[in-house]
Amino acid sequence: MAVPVAFFAVFFAYPVAAILARGLEVDGAWRFGRIADVLAQPDVRHVLWFTTWQALASTALTLLIALPGAYVFARFDFPGKQVLRAVVTVPFVLPTVVVGTAFLALVGRGGLLDELGGVRLDTTVWAILLAHVFFNYAVVVRTVGGLWAQLDPRQEEAARMLGASPLRAWRQVTLPALAPAVAAAALMVFLFTFTSFGVVQILGGPTFSTLEVEIYRQTSQVFDLSTAAVLTLIQFAAVCAILAVHAWTVRRRETALRLVDAAGTARRPRGTGQWALLAGVLVTVAVLLVLPLAVLVERSLGAPGLGYYRALTREDGGAFLVPPIEAVGNSLQYAVAATAIAVVIGALAATALTRRDAGRFVRGFDALLMLPLGVSAVTVGFGFLIALDEPPLDLRSSWILVPLAQALVGVPFVVRTMLPVLRAVDVRLREAAAVLGASPWRVWREVDLPMVRRALLVAAGFAFAVSLGEFGATVFIARPDNPTLPVAVARLLGRPGDMNYGQAMALSTILMVVCAVALVVLERLRTDRSGEF
Repeated sequence: MAVPVAFFAVFFAYPVAAILARGLEVDGAWRFGRIADVLAQPDVRHVLWFTTWQALASTALTLLIALPGAYVFARFDFPGKQVLRAVVTVPFVLPTVVVGTAFLALVGRGGLLDELGGVRLDTTVWAILLAHVFFNYAVVVRTVGGLWAQLDPRQEEAARMLGASPLRAWRQVTLPALAPAVAAAALMVFLFTFTSFGVVQILGGPTFSTLEVEIYRQTSQVFDLSTAAVLTLIQFAAVCAILAVHAWTVRRRETALRLVDAAGTARRPRGTGQWALLAGVLVTVAVLLVLPLAVLVERSLGAPGLGYYRALTREDGGAFLVPPIEAVGNSLQYAVAATAIAVVIGALAATALTRRDAGRFVRGFDALLMLPLGVSAVTVGFGFLIALDEPPLDLRSSWILVPLAQALVGVPFVVRTMLPVLRAVDVRLREAAAVLGASPWRVWREVDLPMVRRALLVAAGFAFAVSLGEFGATVFIARPDNPTLPVAVARLLGRPGDMNYGQAMALSTILMVVCAVALVVLERLRTDRSGEF
């Protein structure tokens, strides 16, 4: 545990504490009364209200649209199902900057809807809500559909034989069994939308702002660290509450259900109603998930002779000190380094958490590993600049700063992926190897590693995809001569002109393709065939 604890203490707790201290400390004393002062501001209350309202609306709309898809993937067997499952999952692994850019190409100025009917939604809340549904559709389909596929269909059939209508049988038999999974999916969608940054930053404009966006504005534009620190504390408290409720629902899901093999529950659609439902889901996927990405690709090809892509190879002397195309190589190098760090730290933490003799401190550290997902990435990035600028940790000019920030987000995914597999290893195998004289390192190398190798590769893939698209912290610490892909896209979108807009579409398309390739590799390596994340 020494290495993971030291890593999180130095590169997470210390920077976050430093930025909070800068904002709340006055004359050597912490002014907690500043929290009430900030909450009394009308603009802040409006941000809090909009953050909560749009998260609730996004969650409800996502459940409404995605639950039919969860049923189709769980109960129907049809040609191309595995391909469609991968298509549905692509939006979830895309960086939020790409999602925002894709919907900007669809509903923004000069977008598809603008050209066809003069309709623009980029300055309305509907663009944000639809982008959130696009991003979180897979969360509901995978989480609820994975459990739905394992529920014994004979229970609902028995209710039908006893005279219950299809709706009543579903409401009284299936829905109660699905409730924990639906609640877990809803909480995860709410968490992702409550902390939304890239989507709202691109589509919200000056009108709409979530807590994360407001923290960024107060930090980088207004330079009001006090207000930013208070907003960070508010967001942190809210996210901790969401994670606590989510952990409770997951425990209920794990202990309250009797499941069957998912392979035997899917069948071909029968009857007009089921075929109509399948067709409706296919149309939804095509319009809501595929169309924005297709429009993004089409806009990137708008200039003759791949002009937007060729423009990426030239220096413009403006927002970039190097040709924008170099952001591709920078992102790949940073992501590889971040993945290596996340895998080492996450594997050590997951191994320690599987020990039978793990103390209360180790078990508590399991919950602390999730905190980087709850603390504002903007706060972490700015905290890096403030805290890591003096010897012996003067890293402000070092390239390693970006991978360290990205690894913080990747570690929880590594731990969550490896922990179930490590806990499934029979402890007697380790004890037998130890009795035969093997050292602890050799026991891990020859007993645990062969069993968790595939899970380790999956964890590395998740960490790579997450690192590749990290934006909130990287936007602060990426150097102008070494931009990452998400940072480069945001800079191009912030500049006027069709050429800058086209280059942003081209870079977003490149980033989308790289993430899609990572997803294909993940699908081939997945060890859990239940359909859940």
